[in-house]
Amino acid sequence: MGKKRWKGIVLVLLGASFWGIGGTVAQRLFQESGIEVGWLVSVRLLIAGILLLGISLFAGNQRKMIGIWKDRKAAVQLVLFGLGGMLAVQYTYMASISFGNAAVATLLQYLAPVFILLYYAFVRKNRLRLKEVLTVTLALTGTLLLLTNGSAGNLSVPFPAIAWGVLSGVALAFYTLYAGQLLMKWGSLNVIGWAMVIGGAGMGLIHPPWQADTVGWTAGTLLFLAFVILFGTMFAFWFYLESLKYLNPQDTSVLGSVEPLSAIAASVVWLHVPFGMYQLAGAGLILLMVFYLSAPEERTEPVQTAATNR
Repeated sequence: MGKKRWKGIVLVLLGASFWGIGGTVAQRLFQESGIEVGWLVSVRLLIAGILLLGISLFAGNQRKMIGIWKDRKAAVQLVLFGLGGMLAVQYTYMASISFGNAAVATLLQYLAPVFILLYYAFVRKNRLRLKEVLTVTLALTGTLLLLTNGSAGNLSVPFPAIAWGVLSGVALAFYTLYAGQLLMKWGSLNVIGWAMVIGGAGMGLIHPPWQADTVGWTAGTLLFLAFVILFGTMFAFWFYLESLKYLNPQDTSVLGSVEPLSAIAASVVWLHVPFGMYQLAGAGLILLMVFYLSAPEERTEPVQTAATNR
């Protein structure tokens, strides 16, 4: 295996792990420091977006970074992507974590490929093939086991956590479908960086970054905040995007599935979140669905997995 391929593998594994662990760290901030979801989303997106744009500028992408705003159509698309894609994904995901836990929230977000399949089936009028019917079956069965832990009368997390988690999957499906042309024409760092700044500014109108209740904050609180912003957001996106230079999309999608695994491991080991055998089985089925969809094949409408355009 060549050095470049190894470099791509390391980058995508680090990026995906940072995403998963970042969600767990955010859970700790919500539960122990009383940090508000909207405030964290605003600060996280604004700082990470500015840093990504700085990296893009340092890499010599100034022309495209500014040029996207001179193209009226692209500018409108970018604003819609920033608010309806980036902000929607980040807020719904964090809200699901705040009501439940990072492990379940991450797995529910990974239902995005199912919503993409349903979009193609009902909006684009594409017939679902046997593979896609099996994919939906795996996802629904896995979700049922994940949320009930084998007992139909009990939910493993509160209903608001489930609702926000499902909405996060829907938002990620829109994010994935909508971003393609922008990313190809204007570059990933530029589009993702600007989308973060737009989303963070939009949320900042409701939850200004400078208005935070810091009573009770400790050095640990600041350390966890820095991790969520830098590693759980900026480095996670940057490493994942960099890995695409060395790996094909199928490889990055499969390796990106480390994200929910890292979220589960961190939740169980660090936060002592109970995770039953049925929930593990459900998580396995959802991950199997992602691997199954990531298998390369010829198709007229490529269905991307949840990680493909994060």
